[in-house]
Amino acid sequence: RLKPFGSNCLGAVCISPIDSLSNPCAMASRANGQFEPFGTRIAHCEPAWYQGSSSPYYRDSHVQFRSLVRRFVEEELKPHVDDWIAAPGGYPRELHQRAYEVGVQGVLYPREWGGTRPDDFDAFHELILWDELARVGGGGVLGQMSINSMALPPVMDFGPQDMRDLVCRPVVTGKKNISLAISEPTAGSDVAQIQCTAEKSADGKTYKVSGQKKWITGGLMADWFTTAVRTGGTGMGGISLLLIDRALPGVSVRKMQTQFDNSHNTTMVTLEDVVVPVECLIGQEGRGFKYIVENFNHERFLIATATTREARLCYEEAVKHALTRRTFGQRLIEHQLIRFKLAEMVRAIEATQDMVERVAFQFASGVPTSRLGGACALLKVQASKTFEFAAREASQIFGGSSIVKEGKGKLVERLYRGVRATAIPGGSEEILLDMAMREAMRSAKL
Repeated sequence: RLKPFGSNCLGAVCISPIDSLSNPCAMASRANGQFEPFGTRIAHCEPAWYQGSSSPYYRDSHVQFRSLVRRFVEEELKPHVDDWIAAPGGYPRELHQRAYEVGVQGVLYPREWGGTRPDDFDAFHELILWDELARVGGGGVLGQMSINSMALPPVMDFGPQDMRDLVCRPVVTGKKNISLAISEPTAGSDVAQIQCTAEKSADGKTYKVSGQKKWITGGLMADWFTTAVRTGGTGMGGISLLLIDRALPGVSVRKMQTQFDNSHNTTMVTLEDVVVPVECLIGQEGRGFKYIVENFNHERFLIATATTREARLCYEEAVKHALTRRTFGQRLIEHQLIRFKLAEMVRAIEATQDMVERVAFQFASGVPTSRLGGACALLKVQASKTFEFAAREASQIFGGSSIVKEGKGKLVERLYRGVRATAIPGGSEEILLDMAMREAMRSAKL
């Protein structure tokens, strides 16, 4: 890691890939950082390193894991997407156990809890996971896997041992699920304003929790909720985290209908005088906001990685269509304006991919997540705006085929309706842009 150099006005944490020259573990295992081409051969339909470009980030274990996830997606997910979207219960819960059995899900977690990380695990294994899973093309298939990876870390990192013994291994192995319960009808991105209360009993043995949680992803699959509650006064200092068992009396969950296709679920969770043992406190009282905010950085990285692949899917569908569709006596690809649209999509997608990999390198290099708030905020906004642009341009290239839920434009139509689900959850674009600049301005006062 190099010492900061030059103006510190922006204060951005950035470790250059050139540092890998002094870190053998960070170098590609091939001398020139190249691997055999993989996946679709049309330029830009896959990340550059899939198509023979040199990269300092990837090693043989990344290549092996990529093949594993690709095979799982192609053979066990994509053939069933439409059926799972149409099914009242969505995709089967047992799919998580299957994902663990084949070695896909376990890469997210430490071995002490049943994780299956390779010896040289780093953030690029996780990048590959979310990137490859996003090739399903929307619909929320295996959506709970990402939610588990967001809701479990506070338990792993700050929960008491008994809590970790109860929750961690069953979630890691796909037998149980856990969801985040933070947002409320009156508090979305403004987490410090949550109103759900947790009043401690006179004997100090329990909390009585009352309130509502809205837009809770995976609420119908969750066995537990990592729940933000107000145990103290106003503002961020009064927030704590509780682990709430969904089976407790007073907990009710209902599905909310969404703009996007959803074989997973988005829910409203109502908590009516739910009695929760004090042993279910995660970490310390009044520290919940800190735990939540640091956890958000991983969530934003995850969302951005998957969103970048969804933007790439839009390009892939559009360029393949342009190669075969004929208008006015020639293929679409032979129209200069169509080539221009595709080039603009590629420009944005490849720039975003580079940004995803740069942030992944920060995680892989051990930069504390508390120092990556601005980087992850800007990354998520970059990804959602790129996806929105790519979805629009792909729709224009497909024309009428992109506005019906069948036929050759079906995937683009589905992806288009998923754009807002990347731009708002995990912090809206406006909130994140402001947050990134407030962080930058703090550094200007040093």
